Amino acid sequence: MKIMQTIFMVAITIIIISTTTTTTSPTFQPTTRLSSARFASRFLADKQPNPRAADHCNKDDEICYVLEGKNSTCCNNKCMDLSEDKHNCGACKKKCKFTNSCCDGECVNLAYDKRHCGSCGNKCMPGGYCIYGLCNYA
Repeated sequence: MKIMQTIFMVAITIIIISTTTTTTSPTFQPTTRLSSARFASRFLADKQPNPRAADHCNKDDEICYVLEGKNSTCCNNKCMDLSEDKHNCGACKKKCKFTNSCCDGECVNLAYDKRHCGSCGNKCMPGGYCIYGLCNYA
C-alpha cells in the first residue's frame, strides 16, 4: 500500500511541475483541430516547406541548371549534382560503394587514388603514390 501511495505522489508531483514550468516558444503556432478528440502535433501545424522535398523538375534539366548550377541534372524528379552526389555519381541512380566517394562524376577511393588523395582534386606529385589518403606516406 505504501508503494502505491509513493507512486501516486511522484506522479502528482511530476504533473504539477510539468504544468507550472511549461513555456511556449515565440514561434509556436496553435495546432489545428483534426477531430473532436484529437489535435495535430506542432510539427504538423508548422507551415514551413520541407528542405528535402523534391524540386519537381519533371525531367527538365534546364530548370536544374537555373536553380542549382551547370553540373545539376534532373534525377528522380529532383535536381542533383552528378559530379558530387554519392547516390547519383556521373549518371542517375549510379551509386558509389560504401568506401568510395564521388569526385568529378567518378567513384573513387580517396585513400588510394593518386588523382584524389584524401579529398577530391588533391593530386599527388608525378611519380608519387597515395596511401591512407596521404601523398607519399612513409
